[in-house]
Amino acid sequence: MVKVATGLDVLCNDFHLQKEFKGNVALLCHNASVDKGFVPAAVRFKELFGSRFIKLFGPQHGFSTDAQDNMIETDHYVHPHFKFPVYSLYSETRVPTDEMLNGIDHFFVDLQDVGCRMYTYIYSLTLLLEKCIDKDIEVIVLDRPNPLNGITLEGNVLDPKYASFIGRHPIPVRHGMTIGEVGLMHQKYWADKPMNYRVIKMRNWERNMYFEDTGLSWLLPSPNLSRYESAMTFPGIVLFEGTQLSEGRGTTQSLELVGHPSIEPFGWYDRHLKQALEKSGLKGVAIRPITFLPTFNKHADSVCGGFQIHVTDRNVFQPWRVGQWLLRELYHLMEGDFKWLQPPYEYDYTNMPIDIINGTDRLRCWVEQKGSLQMLGSLENYSDYEPKFRAIQIYWS
Repeated sequence: MVKVATGLDVLCNDFHLQKEFKGNVALLCHNASVDKGFVPAAVRFKELFGSRFIKLFGPQHGFSTDAQDNMIETDHYVHPHFKFPVYSLYSETRVPTDEMLNGIDHFFVDLQDVGCRMYTYIYSLTLLLEKCIDKDIEVIVLDRPNPLNGITLEGNVLDPKYASFIGRHPIPVRHGMTIGEVGLMHQKYWADKPMNYRVIKMRNWERNMYFEDTGLSWLLPSPNLSRYESAMTFPGIVLFEGTQLSEGRGTTQSLELVGHPSIEPFGWYDRHLKQALEKSGLKGVAIRPITFLPTFNKHADSVCGGFQIHVTDRNVFQPWRVGQWLLRELYHLMEGDFKWLQPPYEYDYTNMPIDIINGTDRLRCWVEQKGSLQMLGSLENYSDYEPKFRAIQIYWS
């Protein structure tokens, strides 16, 4: 296996490329921002740019990637080792202020994304791009792999009426882009006018690669995605954030399992879910009945019955469809014990959280009306998105 060289590795190993950046430097990064030797990006930047490296920024979950789920903000502070500011872009603001940007000539972004519309790091990037349109600042993405591959599209395209910080742009749930390509799509199709933006591309990455094909080690990009397996199931299990069911936060396999204290997992599986899964035609997946005890978040310290999603064939596994199917089945099996989460969610005090997550209210209606999987497929319309997706690809398999 030839190991993928991330954008950070490319920069660190190219002396001539480093010399192109003459002015002061800032870096937006997190826990997963490391080079091939596990040296943090901030440490490498101090070695590369010395006193010209003047500011750090952190996305949602913080520079240290230790803050939990939505609406848990992080503070600004002075880093005890680097002795300069660390600004939070999930604080009283999602957009860097003029003061935060003061003195910066080159703003680097090195974030491991998860390839799913509900994951916020791509929006930290596009908000930064919008802020810098009329500023003399170059924004540079040090690109990293889309762990779900760069080909497969899945899920509905966002309805702009439900735009939020977990869905700003009209893209599918599995959007197929690297974070650098999201920035390119923003510049080409969504920006009022282009700004000074570039992507330092990876080497040896091909679009058909899943993360385990890259030769890179998985470092959690957010506190509840400690395993690559969690990233694979994330596009489906994240839907349960819009319910009163646990999505596994407070366990070691968060976003791979769902449950509730009222569920009797083995009986429900034998009497219903096993046969329902067989009839669904969904492939590449096994569902295992389990019990688990969340230590925090929903149903903390209460034993939950539930189900773990196991990927048996990644090439045919459709996490979004599996998540919607399981949501539909549990909604009707649980009857009165099933509850949708109520607002607020991601600072939206009006729309239902499940509608914000889905980027539409049609999927909630589909669940409640026990719609068919054929009806679900009708919501996956990429006629507007796919030409844009093809036009901005900077890697070819």
